[in-house]
Amino acid sequence: MKKYAALWVIGLGLSFGAFAQTSTYIILRHAEKDTTAAGSTMMKADPPLTQQGRERAEKLLFVLAAYSPDAIYSTNYTRTKSTVTPLAKKFNKEIQVYEPKDLVSFSEKLLQEKGKTIIVAGHSNTTPQLVNLLIKEKKYANLNESVYNQLWIVTVRDGKGEARVVEY
Repeated sequence: MKKYAALWVIGLGLSFGAFAQTSTYIILRHAEKDTTAAGSTMMKADPPLTQQGRERAEKLLFVLAAYSPDAIYSTNYTRTKSTVTPLAKKFNKEIQVYEPKDLVSFSEKLLQEKGKTIIVAGHSNTTPQLVNLLIKEKKYANLNESVYNQLWIVTVRDGKGEARVVEY
């Protein structure tokens, strides 16, 4: 009887472990964009990264060295894709494009990814909005246009999300 009780306890622990998976989302704004490129200040502009921005993208390899992403997402802009390209190359991941105008649907899709680590590159307004959707509270405001050195590590366990800001 004790043998079966022990097996039941082990089985119960395994089932709780299956339900209590922690998902990690690393949400970041693209690195410094080149506003001197022709047409770069227009609304539909798609400027590349500056030299400083390319260096910041490379720096992410060290800042996020403790993480191994299961997926990498970016908006369909040169600056966001270029920011996560070094990570995609290192981990042999394809950069998946998401639509920043539909963050609600995108956040719901991300929250379905249980027990995974996902990196998402966005913009000064979409990045904090996405964090807020993942943690289910309005906590973070849009970033100042000059802020490029900040990212969020969002963890979600049992439907409860929390975020911490990391400057790099």
